Amino acid sequence: MGLRKMSQFLEFLEFVIVIGTLLSMVEGHVHHYEFVLKETNFTRLCTTKSLLVVNGSLPGPEIRVHKGDTVFVNVYNQGNYGVTLHWHGVKQPRNPWSDGPEYITQCPIQPGKNFTYEVIFSKEEGTLWWHAHSDWTRNSVHGAIVILPAPGTTFPFPQPDGDEVIVFGSWYDSDINTVVEADLQTGADTPYSDSYLINGQAGDLCNCSKGSSHRTLVDQGKTYLLRIVNAVMNADLFFAVAEHNVTVVGMDGNYLKPFTTPYITISPGQTMDVLLLANQSLGRYYMATRQYYSVRADVILYDKSNATAILEYRGNYTSQADPVFPSTLPSYMDFRATDKFLYHLKSLASPEHPVDVPLNISTRMFIVVSMNQILCPNETCMGINGNKLASSLNNISLVNPPIDVLLAYYRNMSGFYTKDFPDHPTSYYNYTADEFPFNVTVPLQGTKVKMLNYNETVEITFQGTDVLNTSATHPMHRHGYSFYVIGSGYGNFDPENEPNGYNLIDPPEMNTVTIPKNGWATIRFVASNPDMAGPSASCRLSTTPRSNPSTLVPITGTAFPSLGSAAPAPTFTDADADADATATATYMLLFFHSYLYIFGTNYFFNIPSSNFDL
Repeated sequence: MGLRKMSQFLEFLEFVIVIGTLLSMVEGHVHHYEFVLKETNFTRLCTTKSLLVVNGSLPGPEIRVHKGDTVFVNVYNQGNYGVTLHWHGVKQPRNPWSDGPEYITQCPIQPGKNFTYEVIFSKEEGTLWWHAHSDWTRNSVHGAIVILPAPGTTFPFPQPDGDEVIVFGSWYDSDINTVVEADLQTGADTPYSDSYLINGQAGDLCNCSKGSSHRTLVDQGKTYLLRIVNAVMNADLFFAVAEHNVTVVGMDGNYLKPFTTPYITISPGQTMDVLLLANQSLGRYYMATRQYYSVRADVILYDKSNATAILEYRGNYTSQADPVFPSTLPSYMDFRATDKFLYHLKSLASPEHPVDVPLNISTRMFIVVSMNQILCPNETCMGINGNKLASSLNNISLVNPPIDVLLAYYRNMSGFYTKDFPDHPTSYYNYTADEFPFNVTVPLQGTKVKMLNYNETVEITFQGTDVLNTSATHPMHRHGYSFYVIGSGYGNFDPENEPNGYNLIDPPEMNTVTIPKNGWATIRFVASNPDMAGPSASCRLSTTPRSNPSTLVPITGTAFPSLGSAAPAPTFTDADADADATATATYMLLFFHSYLYIFGTNYFFNIPSSNFDL
């Protein structure tokens, strides 16, 4: 080879190496985790019982990555329940097989089996979490996901001196999975917890818990990033640190305009990043959480525990007998404190972290979120009025079909769902009245989908109700990507005047939104992630109506193999997407449902797609 050719070859080789390096930087690093699901004994509140947990810990192991990384999690199920895992808030572009909702993207991982998830991080930055997505196994199977800025970039605030994960959980003295399974059959209300937990411990103020509190050690004068996860089953929480303010800087894997507050309010499924400056005298200070209760003042059966952890300063000092309790922690029913906090939630909206709120809306939907009753013969059930307690969207309560909806769709199997989920309720009424027509209290039952076009811009207003005198805050979560919360308020939504107050400049970007008690919330998004739900194998289901976290699950029209025995997911490439783009029946499917874990609040979207311009 001549010198000139050798020089050209070396230049080409150098170019290939540089391009390969740049691509690897863009694609991020690959991490591997091993999760072993197994029953393990825990003692809390004087009660010892077995819990299904991951790697023997409560909460489960933390996943820590940089923006743009990929994680492979091999899950070994050595427990007694079929379980799936969901990566809450992770967009998973073109990776439907690993999103994790049971009967939506896969069948449960059966006892004695294993399954490897591929978790692809794209635009997320901050704190998210993972959890089981099979009935109430999420109660003990959950953990935090920490997503650091991509290499070469920084936080949009001064670098903290350290960070600490704070996971709120629930403790039930009973065997909660057995209790919930019975409730599904009888229609009874789901149980309330016996205590809340902070990083797996109830804290000094709960029975048999003195001295067991989780401790966070800090140095005076330094700043710490607290990464907070609300993993409780169905309760909004207040949280405060005695004699310290916190500065809220992020939520649901997105940055916010910083604001300083003496407490926070956080709904189930949400995550929050706050900065804490250790600027007080050397000592020990309680970090405390309690429920924000929004049902009715005359309903007194709810978890009134005050779970605590301890913020402890390093140094030589004589500590007081007990840490200081936060005087700024709001009382259980302080809705004004919640409203005041939520008012400050606004996107950072900086050049590095811009917002992109859809302005030209092609589809508007008005969805009524309600509690209901499914009638039982001779009032023989254990729910309200001797019937089964249920919930609905636009007065439709989901019935799980005998096979997976996605499988039925891809194989063009008729009779398992209908394409007529309504854009609006079948009748309009005063949603916050004291009395309601009987037909409003009894939902229709079915499995219905809504058709949308790919890349369609969508606005949805969720309207809460006081049907059966059961109004409360109502979280809604969506898989696949986040949305902008452009407005919310109390009372009946006014379509003529409420839009005048929408925030289209810097609305918060979330994956879980809370509908106020007897109120409404409006979100906007672009239906642009067509791969977020793949079909699964034929999973035989109960026809008992039930609900799960609110989810959007886009899919494509590729022919997919069965995942019934936890087979590896197929490789999905741009070529596959291009092929799908020319197909006549290419769809996204989106699945919304409630985070309150009452039964029946679900709906689906099917979204035809003409291209995949991602």
